[in-house]
Amino acid sequence: MTIAAVGCAAALAASGQLPGAEAVYASAPPRLLQIRTLLAGAGQQTSNGSAFLVSADGLAITNYHVVSQVVLEPNTYRLEYTAADGARGDVRLLGVDLPNDLAILRIDRQEAPYFTFDPAAIRGDLAKGERLYAMGNPLDLGFTIVEGTYNGLVEHSYNDRIHFTGALNPGMSGGPAVTADGKIAGVNVATRRGGQLVSFLVPARFADALLQEVRDRETTPDLRAEIGRQISQWRSALYKSFAAQGFRSTALGPYRGPEAAAPWLSCWAQTNAGAAPKPRFNMNSTSCASETSLFIAPDLTTGNIQINNYYVRTAELNQFQFATYLTQLSQARLLVGGPYRKWYMPERCHEDFVGGAAEPDRPSLRVLWCAQAYREFEGLYDVALIAVTQDDDKEALVSRLSLQAVGYEDAMTLGRRFLDAVRMSK
Repeated sequence: MTIAAVGCAAALAASGQLPGAEAVYASAPPRLLQIRTLLAGAGQQTSNGSAFLVSADGLAITNYHVVSQVVLEPNTYRLEYTAADGARGDVRLLGVDLPNDLAILRIDRQEAPYFTFDPAAIRGDLAKGERLYAMGNPLDLGFTIVEGTYNGLVEHSYNDRIHFTGALNPGMSGGPAVTADGKIAGVNVATRRGGQLVSFLVPARFADALLQEVRDRETTPDLRAEIGRQISQWRSALYKSFAAQGFRSTALGPYRGPEAAAPWLSCWAQTNAGAAPKPRFNMNSTSCASETSLFIAPDLTTGNIQINNYYVRTAELNQFQFATYLTQLSQARLLVGGPYRKWYMPERCHEDFVGGAAEPDRPSLRVLWCAQAYREFEGLYDVALIAVTQDDDKEALVSRLSLQAVGYEDAMTLGRRFLDAVRMSK
C-alpha cells in the first residue's frame, strides 16, 4: 500500500466508511514494524518478529522472545527494524519483562503515529466475545491483519494470558491486537499447535506497566543481569504459590499418591487395561503438569512442574522382572529445558531408603533425589524426586516430582511434603 493509499484509507476509516478489519488496518501500517535479529558480523537474519510504536519519539513494544538472542549475546547479534514504507534502521533495547514475554525498543523515528492502550483492556474489563484484530508480519510475507475473538484470560494458567480465537502465525509475535477502535488490547505471543485458531495474547496492562517503568528510569540496566534477577523473582513467587496450595492425594490400588492442588496444573489419568496384546503387568497412572513455561533463550525454556504416579501390579512378570521394570520406571529423567553442557552443571543424585515403621499408613520407600544446577543463574536447579514403595514384591507405587528452576530451600521443603503424602489407603 502506497503512502497516498494509506492516507486515503485512513481518511475513509475516520469517516466511518470502511467496515471491520479494513477500517482498523487503514491507519495501522505506519505504526507497525518488523524486527529482525541479525548476525552482527555477517548481517544475515537469524529470526524475525513484529513490533508496534507506542510513542511519537520511537518507543516500540515487542515480545522478549523476538529479541532474546540480542539480550543474551549482544556481541554476536544485533537488531534491525523494517517499517511498512520500507525504511530500515537500528534498534536499541531499553527493557524486558521476562515472565510476560515483553520488551521495549527504541528506533530512530520521530513524530511517527503510534498506538495507544485501551482503558478497558488495562482494567481487564473487555467483554467476552468482543472482536479483536491482531496484526504482524507472518512468515515474512508482509504486514497482515487477522480478525478474532476475545475469550478472557486462559484458565489453569499461572501467567495471565488472553485466549484469542484467531490465527497467529510465526513472525506475528510481538505485534499488536487491537479493539475495533484501534486501541491496544494485548500483544501477540503464541499459538497452540494442534489446535484450531487457539492463540494467546499478553494482556495490555503488562505492556503498559513495562512502558511506564522504562520511561521513569534514567538509565538502561544490564539486561543480561536483569534476566537473572527476573528469573529468581518469578520462580520465588511460583513456588510460594505452589507450596501454599500443597498436595492432595489420589487413590491408586492400595496406595495414595500425591497430586497437585494448585489450579494452574492440569491432571490426567491413564490405564493399560484393555490393551492388546494383553500386557504382562497392569498399570494405572496419573500425571499433573503446569502451564508455567518460561522462555529464556531459543534453546532454553524452563519453569515447569510435573507430578506423576504409577501404580503397577504384576500379571505375568516374575519377581526379578518386576523389580527390573520398577528400576526402569524410576530413573531420574530430569526435565531438561535446554542443551545440557551449555546451560547445566553435571547432575548429582542421592539414593536412600526411608521407612514409616512408626506410622502404619506410611510404606517403606526407596527414594532417589537428583539435581542439576544452572551455569548462568546462581541458586537455581532442576530437581527430580522419585519414591518407590517397598512393601510388596507384586505391586508398587512409583511417585515422581519434577521441578524446574527451583531454589534449594524450596526444593527441600516441597520434597519432604511430597514424600509425606505417599501413603497406604488400606
